[in-house]
Amino acid sequence: MRGSPLARLVLAVYMLLVVYASLYPLVGWRDHGLWPLEFLLQPWPRHVLAFDVAADFVGYAVLGLLAVLAWPRLRGGNAVLAALAVGTLLSIALEAAQTYLPSRVPSNVDVLCNAAGALAGALAGLAFAPMTPALHGWRTRLFLPGALSDVGLALLGLWLFMQLNPAMLLFGGGDLRNLFAGAAGPARAPEFFVAIEAVTAAANLAAVALLASAVVAPNAPVRRLILLLVVAALGVKTLAFIIILRAQDSFAWLTPGALRGLGAGLAVSLLAVSLPRVARMAAAAVLLMAAAVLVNLAPPNPYLAEILRLWQQGHFLNFNGLTRLVSALWPFAAIGYLIVLAARRRDEGLL
Repeated sequence: MRGSPLARLVLAVYMLLVVYASLYPLVGWRDHGLWPLEFLLQPWPRHVLAFDVAADFVGYAVLGLLAVLAWPRLRGGNAVLAALAVGTLLSIALEAAQTYLPSRVPSNVDVLCNAAGALAGALAGLAFAPMTPALHGWRTRLFLPGALSDVGLALLGLWLFMQLNPAMLLFGGGDLRNLFAGAAGPARAPEFFVAIEAVTAAANLAAVALLASAVVAPNAPVRRLILLLVVAALGVKTLAFIIILRAQDSFAWLTPGALRGLGAGLAVSLLAVSLPRVARMAAAAVLLMAAAVLVNLAPPNPYLAEILRLWQQGHFLNFNGLTRLVSALWPFAAIGYLIVLAARRRDEGLL
């Protein structure tokens, strides 16, 4: 889908995510009297974590790949050079901005890893480009045409991305407590928490499935696509726990409440996709609102807090701030999208 609106949209969203993750937590800005680019002339750091190097490289490799796919007029070496320039300049600018953040340390090693990642991603994008017509055909067959559907697909991608947040309930977005106040409320009996988690997971899963069905083409295998989306989300969740903890704890997120919610949500989703499109969009919005309320009322999970104390993975702590922001805002963005989508379909006489 080289040069498609979806490729450009994904690139723009990804760059915003990179900016936020690089400047998180965005508080305590102050001028220390240092030249913002002084870090470029500093000696090589004595201690460099392999995880940080890998995170810097992979993060910008994705940026380089998306840049090549989003700019159809640039080909071959020009595309690679442009992606490398964008990645390097963005990295330098963000590292320079970190000079004014007491909690962040700008590093020339980070810039080097970011530039190397952008170059590798750009080269991968060139190799991947011949396969994009097939992907474009797949997108055309399975999903409705138009930029509005592309926005829906981008939202589904962000939903998968937010599953990397290990601290949230399964599929449980919309928690605003960390943005405005600390987590409140005393711990409750395990049965109460299990019920909250099950209902939250089921409601969010059903809402996401209904949102996905709203952008799926009429003759597409919607139930199979929903199952594929759920499997991908569970895979991302498992990957997050493998990175944070250990391989033997990779399914620590599969609590009794999560398991019940997963089963109930799948059952409801596979039945509800038979409803008329307008009913699916309305049900998705109501479920998202109800689930967001439950997430904000849910008591703290002492078990999850205990296992997350093992989390010691350098840059991933800042990445957690990014996933937390996306998970907090995603349900409200999805509700707004459903409202716009319903209004557009009504104007087009498709409801």
